[in-house]
Amino acid sequence: MSKSQVFFTDLRTNPHASLLDKLERLVKRAGILDLPLNGNFAAIKIHFGEPGNLAYIRPNFAARIASILRQAGAKPFLTDANTLYSGRRANAVDHLQSATENGFNPLSAGCNVIIADGLKGTEYVEVPIDGQYCKAPKIGAAVANADIIISMTHFKGHEQAGFGGALKNLGMGAASVAGKLELHSNSQPKIDRDHCVGCGVCVAHCAHSAITLDQTRKAVIDYDKCVGCGQCVALCQFDGAVLADWDTSERLNYKIAEYTKAVLKGKPNFHISFIMNVSPECDCWNHNDAAVVPDLGILASTDPVALDQACVDLVKAAPALPTDNRLHDNHKNDTLCGKDKFHIMHPNTDWEAGLDHAVAIGIGSRDYELVKV
Repeated sequence: MSKSQVFFTDLRTNPHASLLDKLERLVKRAGILDLPLNGNFAAIKIHFGEPGNLAYIRPNFAARIASILRQAGAKPFLTDANTLYSGRRANAVDHLQSATENGFNPLSAGCNVIIADGLKGTEYVEVPIDGQYCKAPKIGAAVANADIIISMTHFKGHEQAGFGGALKNLGMGAASVAGKLELHSNSQPKIDRDHCVGCGVCVAHCAHSAITLDQTRKAVIDYDKCVGCGQCVALCQFDGAVLADWDTSERLNYKIAEYTKAVLKGKPNFHISFIMNVSPECDCWNHNDAAVVPDLGILASTDPVALDQACVDLVKAAPALPTDNRLHDNHKNDTLCGKDKFHIMHPNTDWEAGLDHAVAIGIGSRDYELVKV
């Protein structure tokens, strides 16, 4: 079996080659123009960054990719799905405002911004894959209905998955709010009757008619109908009224791989990762801690698994930055060259489980050839 190709460009520039020019050469060399772009809707899956966090991908890069796609006849749009937690990206109104503040808007990015799962995170398509952990992942409708998937990923650490790469950007990022509950939870939700106020929001939005209000106007779940989607947990406005048990890192990464399979099912796809400002945790936080390794470059591939593996290997091989950062909290006198920096920062995570499962279910390969551009 041949190795997947991952294309790489460093960050050196000159008057004849800006970073945007190098990005364009990279993606064209990696085959972005081989996609059936003409006349098709191309979803550019990106993370808009929680306001206050400054580690996300610059919108200039997204604008250049949108321009390349549009010149080839595609109809590109930037997209991300709403968050499970209550921040400034938990609904489409706040999410669009946050994206605008961070520079992702039609003027700066050269294409429209669409929140994948709609106003309240309820617009999704169940994509059947008969996975071991997720039978029919709930994918944001704008992503599920797109013709082509392009991912643009800020490669970084992650407190639950180990690192945030292409698989997490796709599998977690394109999941609807209910899908994110399925990813994170390992059991059906429960009602805390002491906190339930009987507002009826969970009843109105349960797609399986599993929730009713009893005579005391408290929510009750019929577990013969409940599928464990978690929509009620996501929509409950009263802290502690609807509860869920959170999953382990290993199972979370398995599920992310299966959701990625659903996102890519039957769709031409292409993936870009930026090893720049590698923060210890996700861009979902409203801050970003100091970067842990130097900025290394930009990578592109048609294989998201190989892309994630290549990014991990480059970060492992790089020295830790000498400035104070998360890696130096317990390793002050060690450059950490060749060591798994993500596991050092987040010892209870297991990122390899996700890549292995992704290989097992046919998304891609961990074996790759790095081609420098």
